[in-house]
Amino acid sequence: MLKYINKSFIINFLIILSIFGLDRFSKAYVISINEKSLSSDLFVSKYLNINLIYNEGIAFGLLSFEENYIYQILTTIIFIIIIILLFMIFRAETKKYEKIGLILIAGGALGNFYDRIIYNAVPDFIDLHIGNFHWFIFNIADIFITIGVLWLIFLEIISKKKVNNGI
Repeated sequence: MLKYINKSFIINFLIILSIFGLDRFSKAYVISINEKSLSSDLFVSKYLNINLIYNEGIAFGLLSFEENYIYQILTTIIFIIIIILLFMIFRAETKKYEKIGLILIAGGALGNFYDRIIYNAVPDFIDLHIGNFHWFIFNIADIFITIGVLWLIFLEIISKKKVNNGI
């Protein structure tokens, strides 16, 4: 086991832990303010609101169900995906640039998974809007997950272009 713990392992682990910590801090802060103000609308501006909601579904409130067993199944699937992500990150064959995306996704996924266990829902609070058009309410973990997924898509597009151009 100790032969797998090297400088790269420690750096990757610390980045995942930092993402998790940033997410936990932001959620704890917003939940604390919400409890003190007794209002879910914590900050309102022209383009950004801080509005605490609890999301029982997955990304952007998708797959929200009343049935508890469906929630438990989703949580179990998310746990399995996190284990697979961690395995891919710490596997030596995974390319450096792919690890970046996987690390971002894993850090965010761990933050949201923690909330699913502790709160039975994920606290979301960032509400971007233009006029009356509101994007889905999300959190810091969702930002890292989205950037990680976009990064992996970008890498895939670049690798396809290289193959198609004969590089």
